[in-house]
Amino acid sequence: MLIDAIKARKLIPVIDNAYQGYASGDLYKDNLMTRMMEASGMEFMVCQSFAKNFGLYGERIGAVHVLCKDESTAKAVLSQIKMVIRPMYSSPPKHGANVVATILGDPSLKAMWMQELSLMSDRILKMRDLLRGKLEELGTPGTWNHITDQIGMFSYTGLTKPQCERLQDEFHIYLLKSGRISLAGINEGNVDYLANCIDTVVRET
Repeated sequence: MLIDAIKARKLIPVIDNAYQGYASGDLYKDNLMTRMMEASGMEFMVCQSFAKNFGLYGERIGAVHVLCKDESTAKAVLSQIKMVIRPMYSSPPKHGANVVATILGDPSLKAMWMQELSLMSDRILKMRDLLRGKLEELGTPGTWNHITDQIGMFSYTGLTKPQCERLQDEFHIYLLKSGRISLAGINEGNVDYLANCIDTVVRET
């Protein structure tokens, strides 16, 4: 339905693929939208980040891919992209790119990376299940299925700004005031504390 709507409006979609392999643990599964767009015959762009799935936050390494209808269009698009990136950073640092290229270019390193990626993805999914389960066990007012319905290493908790501020000021649990929290900071040793604090601010704030 989404592809049909994009076609009808003659739009050029941009896919943000920031979690490939980290969302589900499966590189192929997490790239479904790209394959669907390619099969549709449309021109489109894919912005791919390696910051999360390679742990290269300081490098912010990634790539932009543009699927064009013909070679002349591709040349024109490349020219425009160069005009955009030139004043932004001109020549990006090579370290992050070299790390990614080394790992993806070596079958044994790539296999090891994919295994570790699956491990990390499974851990995030486990933390989602744990946090939701703890909140439901406590009978915390509201519904908490959105914690497990979302993907990636961040989650919108649904907490209000005053609730988030109280979590920070009183309980030293740090999250954005929008309620967005990093699940990478949750573990089996602190999830009970987190759930109990959330339960307190939901009931009392």
